[in-house]
Amino acid sequence: MSHPLRFPIAIASLCVALVTSFGAPATARAANTPADEAARTDSAVIAVDDHWLEAEVSGDTAWLDAMLMPDYRSISPEGKVLDKPRLLANAVKNRGSDTMRRKVDAWIKTHPTRKAVVMHGDVAILSFSDPQTGRVRSSDIFVYKDGGWHALYSQHAKVE
Repeated sequence: MSHPLRFPIAIASLCVALVTSFGAPATARAANTPADEAARTDSAVIAVDDHWLEAEVSGDTAWLDAMLMPDYRSISPEGKVLDKPRLLANAVKNRGSDTMRRKVDAWIKTHPTRKAVVMHGDVAILSFSDPQTGRVRSSDIFVYKDGGWHALYSQHAKVE
């Protein structure tokens, strides 16, 4: 869930590692279809992230399981790790929870957010910042693989 609590730490070194690991050669990219290229846009990354939030709140574990990379990790502001199995378990708990929906809606209402995407080949970094201060609250790193964007890593900051 990318919205409230993600923040980039060591993003530059992680991006270098990701691009080295996942970057496709230019000749492979030249063979991409127009539909594939249309999916490699800022708005496509943001749409996947928006769906991610809704999937966590509604408990759509099938969609989450397909979208998250097997080794997905999220790091809390306190440095705690949330892995894919734990995120999926939390989504099951959220299924049908009006309480979770109210909490998320209240947070979104009181924390306006600006989204910004930086892409490098098959890697996209989506950052969420406070539009008034510019301070980044969280970031997600996505990898384009098998025709879609998949979350690999998230980092959260303390919200002030």
